[in-house]
Amino acid sequence: MSKVAAIQMASGPNVSANLSEAGRLIQDAVKQGAELVVLPENFAHMGMSEQDTLKVAEPPLEVIHSDDVTPVQSFLSNTAREHNIWLVGGTTPLISDTPGKVRSACLLFNDQGEQVARYDKIHLFDIDFGEQGGAYNESSFTEAGDQVVVVDTPFGKLGLAICYDLRFPELFREMTSEGMEILALASSFTATTGKAHWEVLNRARAIENLCFVVSSAQGGYHVNGRETFGHSMIIDPWGGVMDSLPRGSGFAIGDIEPDKLKQIRKSFPVLEHIRLPCHLT
Repeated sequence: MSKVAAIQMASGPNVSANLSEAGRLIQDAVKQGAELVVLPENFAHMGMSEQDTLKVAEPPLEVIHSDDVTPVQSFLSNTAREHNIWLVGGTTPLISDTPGKVRSACLLFNDQGEQVARYDKIHLFDIDFGEQGGAYNESSFTEAGDQVVVVDTPFGKLGLAICYDLRFPELFREMTSEGMEILALASSFTATTGKAHWEVLNRARAIENLCFVVSSAQGGYHVNGRETFGHSMIIDPWGGVMDSLPRGSGFAIGDIEPDKLKQIRKSFPVLEHIRLPCHLT
């Protein structure tokens, strides 16, 4: 049995201030026994405009030089090593090969501070809610990824996903076919969509795939005038919400129990009854 935490923040445009807040919350979660910690989408930076993301983009690990400044990646590595935890780094904007665009990357660091996985957000949030809810055009500054990521960890096989991905069940079915037992979701759900769909989508992904779900969210009012829904939560493989934080900075925390997962999958073998396997294109 291992304890996991889903950090919740209301990030702004100041990277150093956001990192300080994230560090404080991670430390508090570790004091309560967390060994796996998940940060929310945009945890280190939520700018005044979507294009501000380009200003704080960092080079990816494979092309970093000794003189490159990488405050977010350095923070994630140092924090994981300092606290001896596995850390799912929400999202970090990484420089892409396409001019004027970044990759929205979820980076996983082990307890030695080593980056062991990277997932680039596949589904981009291009939505217009009209005057009441605002418009989002993530593809205007973000290049989509195309690789599903499931990683071996001491806690079980961990799948990585980001926010809008939550609406595409075929992604998670593919993860399950690769052995996923725990889903880590880094999110920044809007208040509008969150009220309608957040909990039911998270619980559905847990139920469909008989897996634990650790969902970390932005939650509150932001300097740029937007409001995010919050409700970071830990969900068990039967769809039960183990812990949830409705609003504000803090974290949800709960226990990942491999034996419980195995027992549920054995007694309710729905995954063995799949007749239409998913093939991503």
